[in-house]
Amino acid sequence: MSTLSFSGHESFQCRNLWLKKGYEFASADKNFNDELAVVDLGVGKNMVTSIKFWMKAFNLLNEDGSTQELARTLFDDTGKDPYLEDVGTLWLLHYKLVATNKASIYHLFFNQFRKQRIEFSKQHLMNYLISECKHREEKHSENTIETDVGVLLKNYVRPNLKEHSKDIEDSYSSLLIELDLIKPITDRKDWYECKNEFRATLPTEIVFYSILVNPRYQKSSSISFNHLLNDENSPGLVFGLDADSLLKHIQLITEKFDGIVYKEDAGIRELQFNSKPKPSKVLEAYYD
Repeated sequence: MSTLSFSGHESFQCRNLWLKKGYEFASADKNFNDELAVVDLGVGKNMVTSIKFWMKAFNLLNEDGSTQELARTLFDDTGKDPYLEDVGTLWLLHYKLVATNKASIYHLFFNQFRKQRIEFSKQHLMNYLISECKHREEKHSENTIETDVGVLLKNYVRPNLKEHSKDIEDSYSSLLIELDLIKPITDRKDWYECKNEFRATLPTEIVFYSILVNPRYQKSSSISFNHLLNDENSPGLVFGLDADSLLKHIQLITEKFDGIVYKEDAGIRELQFNSKPKPSKVLEAYYD
């Protein structure tokens, strides 16, 4: 069990162009700790630290400062979506943020907390995280955890125009709000919901990619439907899908890719593989 981490972002949510900036900076063999980084990136010192944090949180940057293969696939000059114009890329990055578990709150929220509460307040989420720290016998500042909750909500929740009139441009620059995964409950202040439901903008190829790269499934020739709905880092949990929506994606996977079938027999439902494509090939199929 990895140690929990609730800091590093300097209280900034990930902005739309930060990952592209971070990739170009790292690809030029520049160092985020260099004094000139603020000039090269065109942001303040705390934001430089934040960009580096989000690059690692989205699994785009290695600990030694080199770029990951996915970063090159997306952000290179000939990359698939260097300016993040395709909502499928945002779903892909969301999956990486949760599954990488560099920023603990995202992994815990989508894999664990949502099993307890679909509707929640800030305090509910804070209480859960504090309880998780105690359970693991780890000490983390409540102020740090509270800040982390605020950053998570800024990353995913569309801002209220009335409440954010002064910093509306900043609020709408958040990378993942287009996914509409977490929504405010309009008649209850500081309450939110993250339902299991159909996600109209979620591409089937990104769902399939998340299955193929999950270490739990890589050695399996068959995966039960229930596991795909409820396992840690499963598409059901990470993308907030209900059973019917997940089933539609699975059926589409069998139609789009050879060597894969879905079977329901005597109450057993599972996805079966005669062959598995490489995850990179699935991404190519989506972007091409």
